[in-house]
Formats: sequence, structure tokens, C-alpha cells
Amino acid sequence: MNLPVILFDRALVRRNRVRAVSDFPAHDFLFREAAETLADRLSDVRRDFARGIEIGARGGLVASALEGRGKRPDLIGLDLDARLLPPGRPGIVADEEALPLASASIDLIISCLALHWVNDLPGTLLQIRRALRPGGLFLGSLFGGGTLNSLRQAFLEAESEVTGGVSPRLAPMADIRDLGGLMQRAGFDQPVVDSEVLTVSYENPLSLLSDLRGMGEGNVLLARSKKPLRRAVLFRMAQLLKERFSDADGRIPVRFEVLTLTGWAA
Repeated sequence: MNLPVILFDRALVRRNRVRAVSDFPAHDFLFREAAETLADRLSDVRRDFARGIEIGARGGLVASALEGRGKRPDLIGLDLDARLLPPGRPGIVADEEALPLASASIDLIISCLALHWVNDLPGTLLQIRRALRPGGLFLGSLFGGGTLNSLRQAFLEAESEVTGGVSPRLAPMADIRDLGGLMQRAGFDQPVVDSEVLTVSYENPLSLLSDLRGMGEGNVLLARSKKPLRRAVLFRMAQLLKERFSDADGRIPVRFEVLTLTGWAA
């Protein structure tokens, strides 16, 4: 059996999410967009679900997106810390890597932009599949490999120029071609994975970095440098983004690829 490669500091994932709680509503536009997409998919399903689990709830993103819609299952939030659960509602504090869900116990599991920080994604998908009752549905989204490529390139070149070396600052993301195979390996019936690229225009790179911090999406790689980012590297990165990627108005378009997963328990 191949053991999963441990890339991410899960304790830091939790700290980043908790640290972002107070400012998250000012930076959660990508999450709200992804939650609306999942709510649309669920509304198209010709079946009613009385209750489900929202993995990586972040205050109940999908539950909020479903408000006012005809189909509105009761979603129980699950996240890494009690402060991330929907206030005033039942919730589960647990890690996405070790879901405390009994086999064949849940009709619906939803996850909005949480699973890209999981070390063992195949294992988590298998846990989700096992937790679903026959005929149960999984809907999920996560950031894909087309996310932040311009920032990745600019950081690599800037750090190489300034320090003569590089350290990993942006995590590798899943590829749409691989996810379809992972869904099949996990035992999902009729698995579908599709991609949507959302482009966000920024006046300057610091606004982009501020959004990433506000989303709780900072660097959680175990191999990250523990030293503070040098100002010269940050300045050169900003220069490169402006020079290489800015549009005619001088703004910087940044791409976020959102992969949406759909799968049934046969």
C-alpha cells in the first residue's frame, strides 16, 4: 500500500482558517461563488435530501447559499474548529482527513473549497463514499491546478534573483484529469469533474496577498521557509507581476480554477 505524501501542515490550516474568521466576509467572494455553484447543482437534482454534512463549513457557506431555495436540506457543519461552524446550529469539530462518519449513514455530503489542503485526497474521497447511503450524493469543490499560476511564476523568479534560491510558497493543486480517476477509485458512481476559471482583477499584488490571508489560504506547506519573506523578494515579485501580467489598464488579472466534483453512491 502506498502511503500518502504529507505536504501540508494541518495544524496551520486550522490556525489560518480561525485567524481569518473575523475578516472572512470581506474576502470570501470566491467561496460564495463556489457555494452558489454547489447550491445550483443540488437544486438541479430531482431528489430531496432531508439532512446532510457540509465538510469545511466556514460558517455555513453552502447552507447560506441554499437559503430561499425550494430544496434546502438541513446541513450539519463539519470543520477543524468550533469557531468555524455555523453559529447557533449543530456542528462537528473534526479533520477532513479523519471523518467521524459511520458507514452508509449520510444521504448528502457537500464540501466547498476545503479539500485542496488534504494530504490524502484519495483517502478522504473514499471516506466520503463509504459514509454515503446507497443512492447518496457527494458534491464538492476545490481549487485546481490553474490557480495562481502567475503569482507562482513571479515568486519563483523573484526569489531566485534576490536570494539565489527558492522555497515553496504556493502549494500544488489537483489536476482535473486526475480527479476523475480518483473519484472512480473511491467507488463513486457516475463521477463528473468540471472546471471553471474565475478571473479576479487586482490593482496591485499586495491586494491579492491580503485577499489570500483574509480567505485563510496562506502557505501551509511543511517544506515552506520558516524565515520572514524578505522585502526585496516581495518588491521584485510585485514588479514582475506588473511587468508580465498586467492588462491595458495596469491591473493584474489573476486566475482561480475551481474544480467541481459530483458523484453518487451506487
